Amino acid sequence: MHSDDTILITGGSGLAGLHLREHLQSQGFAKILAPTSAECDLTDRRAVLDYFHRNKPAYVFHMAGFVRGIVGIMLNQGEAYLKNNLINTHVIDACHPGVKKVVAMGSAAVYPELEPGTPLTEADVWKGPPHFSEYGYAHAKRGMLAQLHAYESSYGMRYAFAFSTNLFGPHDRFNTETGHVVPSLVKKFYEAKQAGTQVTVWGDGSAFRDFLYIKDCARALLAIMNNATGPLNLASGTSHRIRDVVDILAAYTGMTDQIVWDHSKPNGIIYRAYDVSRLRAIGFTCQYTLEQGLRETYDWYANHSDSVRH
Repeated sequence: MHSDDTILITGGSGLAGLHLREHLQSQGFAKILAPTSAECDLTDRRAVLDYFHRNKPAYVFHMAGFVRGIVGIMLNQGEAYLKNNLINTHVIDACHPGVKKVVAMGSAAVYPELEPGTPLTEADVWKGPPHFSEYGYAHAKRGMLAQLHAYESSYGMRYAFAFSTNLFGPHDRFNTETGHVVPSLVKKFYEAKQAGTQVTVWGDGSAFRDFLYIKDCARALLAIMNNATGPLNLASGTSHRIRDVVDILAAYTGMTDQIVWDHSKPNGIIYRAYDVSRLRAIGFTCQYTLEQGLRETYDWYANHSDSVRH
């Protein structure tokens, strides 16, 4: 991309979209479009086509989607499937013709639950069904990957599809009931520390996840747009137990002795690790450790607890 290109970010008010926009601006890109849902309803095909026709973006980062944590998705499988299918279908279709390249935010939820211990490669996506806990959401993301493949075949569309791991950082949605694991834990620790109470954590902490700090994610997305094509894993390449995240937050907040594990709640998929060789091949490495990212996220939440998204 060049600094004078018109760049569209769908989902520009979300976690990834906000940080991507900040990163692009820091790199000298000035023509960045990030419409709100009121400005362009992505579930409305006509509205999407009209927006693309009026604004003529040269490059598209498709970050938008109906996203929730594990419980939020489990309780809304149908809505997640329908809304994400509509959004993805309309945006990808509007990219043809006219857009030079699209980078689409997928999800590691598309992967089947294979034997623990082996990092997942991009070719593993079709080896079985996704985990039941995110079935509707995952199949909608798989459908977008299939659409991109089809449009590449039929129209020569240039694209990259990022199998995004667990992202976290400032401006996330901090909801302890339906949110993702890191923002949920950050909120729990902050509120428990303020109230002088214990922190109740779901499951037993044994599940392994790959966590990517959102500032590293934004850097990776720009690198992907400039240097990668096709599907690739967007992850740190290192898996940690949920218990490791809890231990870091507990030590940082001085609440090591105040943790209660609720074994009646789900752990989700037991093990997730990703082969990031394709991401490494374009020169990307993380600048933040898990601990650094968690500390920055906690401090940001502590300073914005009255105005965060839920």
